[in-house]
Formats: sequence, C-alpha cells, structure tokens
Amino acid sequence: MFNENLKIIRKAKGYTQEELAIKIHVVRQTISKWEKGLSVPDADTLSKLADVLEINVSELLGSEIKEETNKNEVAEQLAKISEQLALKNRRHKRIWKVIGFILLAVIVINMLLVVLGTVTYNEKNADITTIEEKLR
Repeated sequence: MFNENLKIIRKAKGYTQEELAIKIHVVRQTISKWEKGLSVPDADTLSKLADVLEINVSELLGSEIKEETNKNEVAEQLAKISEQLALKNRRHKRIWKVIGFILLAVIVINMLLVVLGTVTYNEKNADITTIEEKLR
C-alpha cells in the first residue's frame, strides 16, 4: 500500500530515489527500503515526504484519513504497517531456521553414513587380509 504509492508518486513527479532522499534528508537506501516495504518512515518524515511530493499523507498511505494534521492518526497507521512488517519478518526468520535445521540434519546424517561406510570397508578389508594371510 504505502510502498507502492510512494514509488508510483515519486516516478510521476520525476524524482529518482536519490533526489527524493536529498530533499527529505535521508539516504537513498532508506527510500529503497520504503519502496520495497521493508520499513516505513516515522510520522514527521512522512509529513515531509508528502510536502515534497505535493500530496496528502492519506494519498501516500492509500487510505482515508479525515484530518491530515492529526499526527496521532498517522502514527497509528504507521504502527499498524510496522506491526505487519514485523510479523512478516518473524515468519521469514522461522522459515529460515527450519531450513537451517533440516540442512544441518542432512549434513550430520551424511557424515554418519560416511563414517559407517569407512568403518565397514576397513573391517571387510581387514577380514580379507586375514584370510589371505591364512591361505599363505
């Protein structure tokens, strides 16, 4: 919602991420994170962003906010967006943890199989050597 609106409006106004970042006193990577939906600006920065882009904060957020100047409402919207991002990040972390544990288990099992195979091979090789010595 916010990330898509920001990107569309920024491009419509003809700003690059770098140019917009300079105008609101942040680094280009911050604009990139906002447009990718990885983070959101605080209420003051959101207000500056809306001023630079010459739009209402409600247009950036993609929803109807009755009174733009009420920073509490904007802050509540941002808090909801931040909470959604946090949930998304926690899910991703859980998924990567599970994948890590599965990979670790596969590696451990493979190592055990190699060790067992080596031990079995050495035992059979020792048995063959013993039989050859008896036959001589």
